[in-house]
Order: sequence, then structure tokens, then C-alpha cells
Amino acid sequence: MSNDQLPLTPFLRWAGGKRWILPHLEEVFPCSFETYYEPFLGGGAVFFYLQPEHSVISDANAELVNTYKAIRNNWKRVVWYLKSHQANHSDSYYYEVRAQTPSGRYQRAARFIYLNRTCYNGLYRVNLRGEFNVPRGSKNQVLFPDDNFEAIAAALSDAKILHADFESLIEKAGKGDLVYLDPPYTINHANNSFIKYNDVLFSWEDQVRLRDAATNAVARGAIVLISNAFHESIVDLYSGHFQLNEINRYSAISGQSKGRQLGKELLIVGTKN
Repeated sequence: MSNDQLPLTPFLRWAGGKRWILPHLEEVFPCSFETYYEPFLGGGAVFFYLQPEHSVISDANAELVNTYKAIRNNWKRVVWYLKSHQANHSDSYYYEVRAQTPSGRYQRAARFIYLNRTCYNGLYRVNLRGEFNVPRGSKNQVLFPDDNFEAIAAALSDAKILHADFESLIEKAGKGDLVYLDPPYTINHANNSFIKYNDVLFSWEDQVRLRDAATNAVARGAIVLISNAFHESIVDLYSGHFQLNEINRYSAISGQSKGRQLGKELLIVGTKN
């Protein structure tokens, strides 16, 4: 982030979001880089912190990608639909909107943000038919006084936003580029229900494929930063060619504050020697 840029807060609540990791990343961010690549965009905390001049960002979630594109292209129209959601919000209205599948880009984006801000714990979960099925949460606010969709749109204005597999994006990174990877946390022999759910979306085989893609990017001269679970299987996966840094954080997966405990994660750094 340059000195003339103001920090931007992500507009989505996102399980596994990385606002908390920014102080740790500051210690390993390069002073300068060419193009920024992030294939697991999610809530975009790192992207909005850096606000890179040149970037290629993507996610496997098509509705999320559509939302970013819609805000970039016409944020005022998205906000217009959000105002309608705010005016009509109720228990019954939430489930009515959840059951809908709007066809327009901006209606879809506003629906995505509305559900994200009013669903249980900001989770994104779909059933086997691909239907969003998270119940209504306790939040009633759809629009906030500090929302700055105009600045969000400006930060996205020069970004190339893709709906793509992570490997195809990482393959584009080369000398002088910065790659940040924040995959779903799936580990071998996990008994955590959230990780089990993510394993459907991102298997252990995908973790291995990610490691190989990251290794190849480093060999091409890219700087690669990876957030992942602090677990023996992940340590073994990246040992030997990457620098492994143990960092502490409070888990935010639990719906109750008493269930949010101090835990460990890995910040993995890869640079060409």
C-alpha cells in the first residue's frame, strides 16, 4: 500500500478472512513487485490492503466473482438494490431472497452481499445442488455508514478478475511478481467439521497440486506467500523448499465467543535463492 492510499475494509464477512494476518504479512511483503496474483480471493482483505497497481485475482466461487465485477462496473446500481433489501429485510424476506436465483448481474451481486451480511456468521455454504443454504443470522444491518463501495470499485478498476482454478492463475506468475495463496484449510485426518466441509471443495490432492504450482512459481522468480493450517501434514508438505513461520491467532469459526480460542497457523514464504 502506498503512502497516498487509505486502507480499505473488505465489504464481505468471510469465514477464514485474513484481516488479522496483515501485521504478519507486512514483515514479509516485498518493497515492490510487478503483478499481484491471488487465486483464493474470498473477502479480499490482503488485496484491499495492498491495492496493487497491477493484479490478477480470482476465485472458484462464481457468485463471488460476479459480485466483485458488478461493484467494479457499476457500484451505484448494486447499492440501489441493497437499499431495497434493507427496506424489506425480515425473517421471511431473508428466506425468500435465499430461494431466488436472479438473472441480472447487479441483482445477483446485491443478493450475494445481502445474504452474506444477514446470514449466520457470514458463512458461505451450498448444498449438493449448489444452492446457498445458510440460515438467517442475528445481523439486521444491510448497509453501513462506513461502506465505501466507490473506493472498493476504484481499487478493483484495473484488476483482472477471473473465475478460474488456482493452478491456471499461478502459472501466469513470473519474475518479480507477488503471489498470495489462502486456500481452504484441509488437512490429513482432520476431525473438524468445518475442515471436513472444505475438503469437499478443496481436497488433499488439491493441497499437493497447490504446493507444486507454488514451487514452480518460485522457480520462475515469483515471491509466494501462503497461509495454511498449522498441522504436521502441511509442515511436511512444504518443508525443504519454503520458509515456515508459525503465527498465532484467535479462531473465528465458532459462533460463540467462548469457543474462539488462540490457535496456530502457518505463514509459508517462497523466494528464489
